Amino acid sequence: MGKLIINSYEEFEQYVGKELASSDYHKITQEQINLFADATLDHQWIHVDVERAKKESPYGSTIAHGYLSVSMLAYLWFQSIEVNNITMLVNYAIENMRFGQAVVVDSEVRIVTKLKAITNLRGTAKTEVDVILEIKGSKKHALKGVIVFLYQFK
Repeated sequence: MGKLIINSYEEFEQYVGKELASSDYHKITQEQINLFADATLDHQWIHVDVERAKKESPYGSTIAHGYLSVSMLAYLWFQSIEVNNITMLVNYAIENMRFGQAVVVDSEVRIVTKLKAITNLRGTAKTEVDVILEIKGSKKHALKGVIVFLYQFK
């Protein structure tokens, strides 16, 4: 699916209640998990100890940190949607975020998004986006919730 281009508040508003876009899949590698562990100081064995995870983890391998999965939302959002004619974008909130299942190393994930609501707050567009982080080949999602952005259009 190609990148969705939005050029104005009015164009954004047309998507209320509709799917916006799906990103391409992104493979979660052990290197990415290790770098995330280093950045967050979270070196729990189930994430970084490959040999122990093979033996002791219920998944048979390492898994991505839940917060790594959450942090992928921004990358995958910008990969799938381009909002033009703005002077500012602020990540405002994440609401009702729920994890569905662990993301096993070397899984591929993508987001599917739907515009839940858009509100004009004195010239700032508050967008509420339903987001699901899907795992390729799995019927169960990695996470889902609502991400809220504030866009200041020119």
